[in-house]
Amino acid sequence: MKPHIRRWFEDSAEIKLKFAAEHAERIEHVAALLVETFRRGNKILLFGNGGSAMDASHLAAEFVGRYRRERSPLAAIALSADQATLTCIANDYDFSEVFARQVRAFGRPGDVAVGISTSGNSPNVLNGIRAATELGLKTVGWTGGTGGKLCGLVDHVFIVPSTIVARIQETHITLGHVLCELVDEALLGQE
Repeated sequence: MKPHIRRWFEDSAEIKLKFAAEHAERIEHVAALLVETFRRGNKILLFGNGGSAMDASHLAAEFVGRYRRERSPLAAIALSADQATLTCIANDYDFSEVFARQVRAFGRPGDVAVGISTSGNSPNVLNGIRAATELGLKTVGWTGGTGGKLCGLVDHVFIVPSTIVARIQETHITLGHVLCELVDEALLGQE
């Protein structure tokens, strides 16, 4: 095996383990928040750009479909998934409003907004979180590096200890899967 291939895997694993050590309690707390949200019949709104948009879609699908075990569908919406809505808002208003406008349309008190931005500085993600806060939603931010502006706007922040976008995204999707696992355990019991 070429040494740099192994190093990339080791770097990814090392960052994930450091992240888990730093955020374990927060992960448990946010998982409990999501469980409470679903039990009340509320929903999760997830949003981000590029790879973070795909993470939002991926996690919404895990909740609405299933993660690993059969269960009732859980209400989760990826705000980056509707092309017509995104392009309408970007064209008629501004790209910085694509998530905020949707949060205002779909968000209700008791819901949770999850903004995903590897830099923590994406204007449309920040505006989406601001709109969620104005409506009384609980807010969660997933970011990396120094955390950017997103850190100061959310109730719960997860900062991946890396400035490499690929490592941040790899940790974000692992975080999402761990949250799915914890939600399923709370709703269905341990396997």
